[in-house]
Amino acid sequence: MTTKISVRQICFIMIAYTVVSKLLSYPTTASFYCDRDLIFPALIDFAVQGLIVWGVAFLCSRTDKTFFELLKDRIGNIGARIVFGFFTAFFLLAALLPIFEHELYVHTIFYDTVPSLLVFLPVFIFAIYAGSKRFENIGRCADICMPIFVITMFVIFVMSCVEAQWDNLLPVLKTPAETVFKTALGTIFRFVEPAWMLMFMGHFKYKKGDAAKITVSYAVGAAIVMFFLATFYAIYGGLTLSRTFAISRTSLFFSAIQTIGRIDLIMLYILETVMLFALVLNIQLAVYTAEKCTGWSNRAGLSLILNGLLAALLIAFDHYYHSIYDLYHTWLWIAFIVFTVIIPAFAWTFKRRTR
Repeated sequence: MTTKISVRQICFIMIAYTVVSKLLSYPTTASFYCDRDLIFPALIDFAVQGLIVWGVAFLCSRTDKTFFELLKDRIGNIGARIVFGFFTAFFLLAALLPIFEHELYVHTIFYDTVPSLLVFLPVFIFAIYAGSKRFENIGRCADICMPIFVITMFVIFVMSCVEAQWDNLLPVLKTPAETVFKTALGTIFRFVEPAWMLMFMGHFKYKKGDAAKITVSYAVGAAIVMFFLATFYAIYGGLTLSRTFAISRTSLFFSAIQTIGRIDLIMLYILETVMLFALVLNIQLAVYTAEKCTGWSNRAGLSLILNGLLAALLIAFDHYYHSIYDLYHTWLWIAFIVFTVIIPAFAWTFKRRTR
């Protein structure tokens, strides 16, 4: 096996990448629809996706095969290539909206006097390089990102919690259940982790108890996200729905900032590193699935093509973020249900070799 990733690194991904991929616009969206009950749609999505993550992780205890090999045994080589072609499109979709969000975030928070495209397009140089790398690189990046994530999030939570008014969260469960479930459904495109786990199949050495470790790691990431959502609303109350880029707003009222300036920006700069690696993971997996689909082993060429496509979409629709978001929220959640819930669940019906 030439493309390996360790269980430890998968656990780091399930914690750190799960959290940072939901710190920008997701809290504002959840509060817009559910107000102070914003943690409950997240709880529903995390419960469903956590069950799927466990299912895929446990499946790895029953077979050494990759997902592509399982597909090939079930529907043949051509069928497996077609499915992986659809997965390539899916991972590009999973990367596209976060790219638009990060462009707006970086421009608004860090470089508001420089044209946004001029600031953000160089990111694709890194994405082209990272996209050409294999699973070993994904694992090493997770090892680097985990300590950065722990330190920065701890500091941000310390600066945020001292200003939180927790009674803003009361009373709970006043939002109609129908609205909570619709919000959970409409924002499920934020939850890509089961598809990540599906691609990791067969690329790590499974040991007894690893499914539990991976699932608990995902639960830890879910708990951090929901605590962040609660903290964000506890600080802003009814104003939460008008506060964009939540991670940059939670520590604004820390008392030391009044005397020594925006020290929280240092943490945000550092945390952006982890956010970038989480974003690039979708591109790396798009390149991996495209390689399996086409049989073309030139990953650098595939990475250049796919990143060029994403860059072209960013340039062409640079001023249409809200329309793109509405498309995801209204229709594209269906695709995410298919690729993160239905297909991973059906993986259990494929032929597998007993370990």
